[in-house]
Amino acid sequence: MASRSGSRKVIYAALIGDLLVTLTKFGAAVFTGSSAMLSEGVHSLVDTGNGVLLLFGLHRAGRPADSGHPFGYGRELYFWSFIVALLVFALGAGVSFYEGVRHILNPEPMSNPLVNYVVLGLSFLFEAWAWLVAFEEFRRTKGSYSYLTTFRRSKDSMVFTVLFVNSADLLGLIFAFLGIVTAHMFDMPVLDGVASICIALVLATTAISLALESKGLLIGEAAVPEVQAEILAVAQADRDVRKVNDVLTVHLGPEEILTALSVEFRDRLTASGIEKCVDRIETRLRSRRPDVTLLFVKPQTALEWLKRQPALDDHVGM
Repeated sequence: MASRSGSRKVIYAALIGDLLVTLTKFGAAVFTGSSAMLSEGVHSLVDTGNGVLLLFGLHRAGRPADSGHPFGYGRELYFWSFIVALLVFALGAGVSFYEGVRHILNPEPMSNPLVNYVVLGLSFLFEAWAWLVAFEEFRRTKGSYSYLTTFRRSKDSMVFTVLFVNSADLLGLIFAFLGIVTAHMFDMPVLDGVASICIALVLATTAISLALESKGLLIGEAAVPEVQAEILAVAQADRDVRKVNDVLTVHLGPEEILTALSVEFRDRLTASGIEKCVDRIETRLRSRRPDVTLLFVKPQTALEWLKRQPALDDHVGM
């Protein structure tokens, strides 16, 4: 599937970039004693592990449906994205905050700051490359919407997770650079610790944003209004459909939508006619929307549907 192919490309790019950055940052931290560089090294190590988890999630989500999971495993993508958000918060932000506080309470002058500058420059190039790969994939789905709106509408948690984490990486590198420069320029090693705390705040904000979005997808989000309107139009256009009462959708994965329709058919239709009508609707939907992988149609008059709404509303409000 195209979406998963794009997600895999984004994750591989991020994984390669993070692995290279991790090795260079830890080497520089050991050589210079920089707290901000050590925080950045831990940050990149967490990101490398996150990339492995996301690839594992893609593999798990690609398994076919079985008797235990008749709708497939697509939502494992969202589960592993949520786990990544927790790791960014607990390990990335937590360790960076600890290192920052430790270095503020017991500041130590760094040695060979030039090494840190070289490593930060190389790291920025690696991270920028991975970020561009993720950004291009994200931009491909943007359309006329703003980037924030696209993030909220996106159902591909893998791509926006990598994009957000890489954005936090780049911002963290900027804070690390500022901390090292100011600590060296003013001979105030405590500023190196302050930079680590700033990195922790960036990671915590990123993790919370990702966790909230992944939570919504994991619980189950409806398709965007345009997709629902297209499904409604296809069903309503059939000659044997009097009225489509309602369309219910839920994403089982980025490109997997379960759809339920409440349809009032023409009175003249026999059971066989209803079956043929449903087959036509399903065939047209599959040609227009390949992401509608499961379709359920309930024959229901408008009056019956309206009678059920108060009961449904009361149940939702409980």
